[in-house]
Amino acid sequence: MNILITGCNGQLGNEIQLLEKNNPQHNYFNTDVDELDITDADAINRYVDENHIDGIVNCAAFTAVDKAESNEELCTRLNAEAPAYLAAAIDKHDGWMIQISTDYVFDGTNHTPYTEDEDTCPNSVYGRTKLVGEFNVLKLCQRSMIIRTAWLYSTFGNNFVKTMLRLGKEKSELGVIFDQIGTPTYARDLAVAIFTAINKGIVPGIYHFTNEGVTSWYDFTKAIHRLADIKECAPSIPANTPPLPLVRITVCLTKQRSSLCIISISHIGRRVSPNASIISDIRHGLHGFHGFFHDSRRHDTRHHSGGT
Repeated sequence: MNILITGCNGQLGNEIQLLEKNNPQHNYFNTDVDELDITDADAINRYVDENHIDGIVNCAAFTAVDKAESNEELCTRLNAEAPAYLAAAIDKHDGWMIQISTDYVFDGTNHTPYTEDEDTCPNSVYGRTKLVGEFNVLKLCQRSMIIRTAWLYSTFGNNFVKTMLRLGKEKSELGVIFDQIGTPTYARDLAVAIFTAINKGIVPGIYHFTNEGVTSWYDFTKAIHRLADIKECAPSIPANTPPLPLVRITVCLTKQRSSLCIISISHIGRRVSPNASIISDIRHGLHGFHGFFHDSRRHDTRHHSGGT
């Protein structure tokens, strides 16, 4: 199959590229904004037609949650309209599409993990535009999968793990939120699941995919620093704390349990990180950071307007 990957310079796009060599049965068209403007419907149609694309994995998105509040027009173009253009273009060829989405389509007030059949209730521009993108893809492409994920991290791009590694070395003290809880997800594991879905055959629908385990931003930071041999420097603060002269990590969602329930993982592939201990999950996922921890090579961090 000829597979188009959009947002290839983001976290997930880069992890997918690393796994392409393990799946040589397909031809890959890895694109970012320089190769394909996904906000241009005509450009997408030409690209899909000329390259005989069979399927699309859309990793491109505007993911800066806070900035989205003041950039709603651009966020809408990338998160809502662009997926529609991609879905319509590939459906003309009876192709398939995998749209990467987010736990931000929920408001985060549940006391139990969210399942795929629960009503969505976004409370941010980012969440609302991603939800419209989901609707558009499901409506316009008959063979489409929506994969929602949460707290994604990798050695590529900008993410919480890399930020805490940097700040842990630069600052003597950090203030990190302790009462927002979720499930960190290693982008490599998500990439593996995507290839499993492709190779098994696309089963249309909505799926939730995260690593297992539950943690807060504060405990996640402690584990990151411990694995990186950074001394303790992160006192905890509540999410509603007024601005402090400390570094404060701000997210919109408050979770009492892991953000997404992964009951449908059997449709995609293996359950990842079977140990329920979040520390074990982090050790499993952070193996990709060993070189980073020890000042080995660093990856290019360019990405498509916040590609996933």
